[in-house]
Amino acid sequence: MSPRVWEASGHLEAFTDPLVECLNCHQRFRADHLPGFHAPQSGHDGTETVDMQAAPTCPNCGQDRFTEPRNFHLMFKTFMGPVEDDASVVYLRPETAQAMFVDFPTVQQTSRKKLPFGIAQIGRSFRNEITPGNFIFRLREFEQMEMEYFVVPGTDEEWHEYWIAERLRWYTDLGIREENLRLREHGPDELAHYAKRSVDIEYRFPFLGWGELEGIANRTDYDLRRHEAASGVDLTYFDQERGKRYHPYVIEPAVGVDRAMLAFLIDAYRVEEAPSAKGGTEKRTVLALDRRLAPTKVAVLPLSRNEQLVPTAREVFDLLKPHWMCDYDDAGSIGRRYRRQDEVGTPLCVTVDFDTATDRAVTVRDRDTMAQERVPIERLVEHLRERL
Repeated sequence: MSPRVWEASGHLEAFTDPLVECLNCHQRFRADHLPGFHAPQSGHDGTETVDMQAAPTCPNCGQDRFTEPRNFHLMFKTFMGPVEDDASVVYLRPETAQAMFVDFPTVQQTSRKKLPFGIAQIGRSFRNEITPGNFIFRLREFEQMEMEYFVVPGTDEEWHEYWIAERLRWYTDLGIREENLRLREHGPDELAHYAKRSVDIEYRFPFLGWGELEGIANRTDYDLRRHEAASGVDLTYFDQERGKRYHPYVIEPAVGVDRAMLAFLIDAYRVEEAPSAKGGTEKRTVLALDRRLAPTKVAVLPLSRNEQLVPTAREVFDLLKPHWMCDYDDAGSIGRRYRRQDEVGTPLCVTVDFDTATDRAVTVRDRDTMAQERVPIERLVEHLRERL
């Protein structure tokens, strides 16, 4: 996008994180990620940056002497074209939101939507993080899902509450346990430069503690007004029912896809006791993903590689694979193959055994309960569709 977009949005001026350097080992850190530092969000008064009531220590060397925090700009800067001069400066986008704001009148007029309505987008964003790490929790290049939900001014607080509840429900509906989620309200000195109010949905990561999954912000009409002032293009909405023109307010849920995926994987991972084929119990590793999230929906498992079973097993596999992502596995004992599918989160296994040749039925095994049910092949697609 044009660099003028990032100037109008406030990113060139205020999209920063507080950076400190250890005076002993010279490692650099985000001040607000060190216990003992209190660092306001970008766009706030720098005199409020440090709270020395608790002495922060360096995670690298353990010393407690740091430079004063300074603002570190998070946007990646480069040049477009053959000449590296001020006229060719461009930035990798730090968020997907701004395209939705500058395109608001085009989207609204061509789709003929009335308020409230939303524009959603998924794509890559880029941030020059000071301290990337914690596996895929904090990346410099990441996938982002954002929605700008345009509402009538005065109804924004009500819609903000609605989307906070709806976004929290999305995680629990897809299987994340409620006790591992919480809402965290941003304090006045944390709010981004565009936000009237902002609430984070946080997940309790085992390696990190509570970490942000998603932010839901009330951006008011900040963005539309800024882009209108910078471009000279009318970004208002004409409300036919009220007979007036105004700038809509915007509620924005912004999700890091990588973080959400990591949370779903962690929350679904279990090690539990299960009945053993030899009697007693054994450890069973299960990735108990919601069936909508499981990458493989069905596994077809012939009881063995016996020539009587393989043709029918292949027939069943060919029957199912147009409908779902399926796996075919005939290596090892049937018990071991069940365990392999449990570990990768496959919800249902279909076993072809020696009775299949006579009764034209297969055994469907459930990942979570390990219950088994005999189903005729001719009803198998219908049965699995009901289960999935």
